Amino acid sequence: MTTGAIAPKLLHLAWPLVAGNLLQTVYNLADLFWVGRVSSEAVAAVSLMFPLSWMFVSTAMGITAATIALVSQYVGADDDRQADRVVAQTILLTLVVSAALATLGWLFRRELLSLIGAEGQVFIEALAYIEVIFLALPFIFLFFAFRASLQGAGDTKTAMWLMVISAGLNVVLDPFFILGWGPFPAWGTRGAAWATFISRGFATAAGIYILLRGGFGVRLHVSDLWPDFTLLRKLIDVGYPATLDGWTRSFAAVTMAAFVTPFGTAAIAAYGIGIRIMSVSWSVAGAVGQATATGVGQNLGAETPDRAARVTWVGTGATMGFLFGAAAICIIFPETIIGVFDSSADTIAEGRQFLYIIAPFWAFFGGTMVIQGGFRGAGQTKVALALSFLARWVFRVPVAIVLAFSAVSIPGTSLVFDGGFGIGVEGVWLAFSIGAFLTFLLATFWFRLGRWTEGVIEEADRVVPEFTGSEETETEQPPAETED
Repeated sequence: MTTGAIAPKLLHLAWPLVAGNLLQTVYNLADLFWVGRVSSEAVAAVSLMFPLSWMFVSTAMGITAATIALVSQYVGADDDRQADRVVAQTILLTLVVSAALATLGWLFRRELLSLIGAEGQVFIEALAYIEVIFLALPFIFLFFAFRASLQGAGDTKTAMWLMVISAGLNVVLDPFFILGWGPFPAWGTRGAAWATFISRGFATAAGIYILLRGGFGVRLHVSDLWPDFTLLRKLIDVGYPATLDGWTRSFAAVTMAAFVTPFGTAAIAAYGIGIRIMSVSWSVAGAVGQATATGVGQNLGAETPDRAARVTWVGTGATMGFLFGAAAICIIFPETIIGVFDSSADTIAEGRQFLYIIAPFWAFFGGTMVIQGGFRGAGQTKVALALSFLARWVFRVPVAIVLAFSAVSIPGTSLVFDGGFGIGVEGVWLAFSIGAFLTFLLATFWFRLGRWTEGVIEEADRVVPEFTGSEETETEQPPAETED
């Protein structure tokens, strides 16, 4: 990503990430499809796990956001050996964190299910599912680590092909384990979890083997698995804002859904369909953002910040152009698109309003996600977190309250907010659009300030070759002198 035309290289990096993002949903969709043949309680149980699963996935994404930033910058600086050390410390950190979360989750599994409202048969089905899923948590974390390590080095295809094989294995195993095809007992939701466990375990084992073998831009050296507390601190410092970013998104999504609920079944259905349609645009924008992170990181490592900025603007422009086109299709054919999911006249009418109000602003959602990718590639994950927080909890949630409701009581208190416009669920849709536009303006201004261009690796961190006669050895470079 440090030489040549930017647009083709971004496309080369991004399309496998788009496929990978979509394949991530296959696990859940396959489980949901097959448990639907068991009972409605089984469907509810698996659906109930999505918010909880996202919290754990956000933690893994936080660690690996730091991996992408550090690996890409070391690769851009031609310091492959230090990039390898980052990979090893990422593996070590993900093992420790995932094992701790899996242990705590399994010990308090009943309390967690009660906390999210599982009762009766749904509780029983969810418990059978979650007991195995917690065992699979280390596999999920390690695969994220593998994917991020290769992505930082510029390889996005290998992880995608592993996801294809793993998701396919999960789809094949599901009916045997869930419904009891062939010699297998009908395990129901527990069978869905075991199918996920095996398919995730296969992908993880293959990923670790690939890292140990090398030849894909980075390599895992067993000798590097001893704790390097300097690198571990850097991974945590760069990564924890990305974890908080994921939590911010998930809590805001739950809050906005709660705002829609009082407006009836048609509004709820339209919201659910609309968000699923939007998720396709998020998959595209998120993938370009990840590719941008790699490009920015490598160029900062190569000390070419101007090219890093151009990578971000090319990715932003291309993504926004694509999403403007997709939005135009949705605005021209709203009834047809909504009708694919629900033929109810009320839902189609409400969904049409959703698309008319929000679709024109999809490009601003996508543009912000790409710029956030640029910040993450520079290691400025706290800026990306700040943008996510402002977008949802300053520009969206309060605006939705003011526009949609005339009065809102504050939970846990006797206070009542009175003075909203009370225009109904359209106020919630407008809040999405207003928030997207304002956040894009802020993200663009923040990026143009250029305070992200120094990256997160330092000269003292790099390993450079030292020539002694005809021999070449690796030595740590001493810290550079500075005026302060």
